[in-house]
Amino acid sequence: MPFDGFSHATDAQVTNAIAESWGDEFLDYTDTDVIIVGGGPSGLVCAKELAERDVDVMVVEKNNYLGGGFWLGGFLMNKLTVREPADSVLDELGVPHEESDTDGLHLADGPHACSSLIAAACDAGAKIQNMTEFTDVVVRDGHRVAGIVMNWSPVHALPRELTCVDPIAVEADLVVDATGHDAVVVSKLQERGAVDAPGIEHADDHETGMDTTEDGEYGAPGHDSPGHDSMWVADSEDKVVEYTGKVHDGLVTCGLSTATTHGLTRMGPTFGAMLLSGKRAAQTAMDELGADGPAVDLPGNAPASADD
Repeated sequence: MPFDGFSHATDAQVTNAIAESWGDEFLDYTDTDVIIVGGGPSGLVCAKELAERDVDVMVVEKNNYLGGGFWLGGFLMNKLTVREPADSVLDELGVPHEESDTDGLHLADGPHACSSLIAAACDAGAKIQNMTEFTDVVVRDGHRVAGIVMNWSPVHALPRELTCVDPIAVEADLVVDATGHDAVVVSKLQERGAVDAPGIEHADDHETGMDTTEDGEYGAPGHDSPGHDSMWVADSEDKVVEYTGKVHDGLVTCGLSTATTHGLTRMGPTFGAMLLSGKRAAQTAMDELGADGPAVDLPGNAPASADD
């Protein structure tokens, strides 16, 4: 069958369509229910669960892509592992997986799992603002978190003489720190003495960080583990889920930001805790908001909350 060509649209019409659609959507989320900072697996699971319960949620991600390390397992091998009972989340997403030679340890393709999770969050109604970097928190009385200050990610890479680009603020009833190892939202409150985050304090005292290479140098981001104890998968995964929750008025942590905040053992290249931590964070958010909707149940024998 011959190809008859595309429908007609001018270059200006393409530009107008993009700008109008993006602008209308963005304005709807400058004052919203929940802002999730970080679009890795825990943040995306949290966004999916909340959006499915009619909570207005916007994910703010500094990269142009979503998913964080969920695309890869570890050591550039794109097979990811999850331990039971988190394999049930892969079932929810329709991601094929198989049990390894170790009972209870399941394997899935990273790209399949990651793309399915992104699609599920978007299908549920979560809105995504990528290439956008968190720069500070919006606070009210008592340092209650009431939103975030943010700017385009490329601004951070501009020469200093060109970086006079003021950020903007967006407000929310609740903010979720899903920023991984660096726990950047909690860190801003730690700087001001508003929270006690032993992992972040340890990282500051010992000047550790994810990447200390100079501009123009090659480095290995991730070889440091700021604020964590040594890698111990069996210990850390349970504790990441257990300690996920509210850390300050208006602020919840999930995923690896929870590990850094509380100074937990480091979690290795496995992702079950990320998935279940996202679910627990969503339920915490529902409770904090007083929102109606079905409970976000954790599967199987997932650890109880540290607040229980």
